[in-house]
Amino acid sequence: MEEIFAYLNSIHPIHLETKDYLLENLTPMEVPRKKLILRQGHICRNIYFISRGLLRCYYLREGKEICSWFMKEGDVIISVESFFNQKESKENIQALEESFLYFLSYEELQFAYKHFADFNSIGRILTEKYYQLCEQRLYSLRMQKAHEKYQFLMKHFPQIIQRVPLKDIASYLGITIETLSRIRALKY
Repeated sequence: MEEIFAYLNSIHPIHLETKDYLLENLTPMEVPRKKLILRQGHICRNIYFISRGLLRCYYLREGKEICSWFMKEGDVIISVESFFNQKESKENIQALEESFLYFLSYEELQFAYKHFADFNSIGRILTEKYYQLCEQRLYSLRMQKAHEKYQFLMKHFPQIIQRVPLKDIASYLGITIETLSRIRALKY
């Protein structure tokens, strides 16, 4: 759990009261490879801090899995719309590797935001970070060619290339696996 506090402190100094609250309320969770921690149609009731492992968010469209995000050690993962509105999720969250997570419930997170100004600042900064990543992703999907999307992924998220199955990378990039194979053969 110390890695979580080190990470939070790197964003904004965390006070002892906040740390005590988190120590009391963060729940550890081991997740086997391929296990879903959220199913489409269920409400995302927890925010997960990834201590170890790799997870993905994906949608189902006509029986096909469409990957939208990959999150790894040091990341936070939720189904955004489901979590913040406490409504049914349109996506699934699945462990791609054996993972170890800590989580807070929606209510516990809201309590922390309300009662600990330092944690509220951390939440705002993290929200800004993930919003910017979302904007980059949308730009990439709309404006970049297939090889540019792959180059961006290699430059900014090389660990994803090494740890995620090719079919999921292709889905994430919005290209076919055949196109991805051709791009990879060019040795970008």
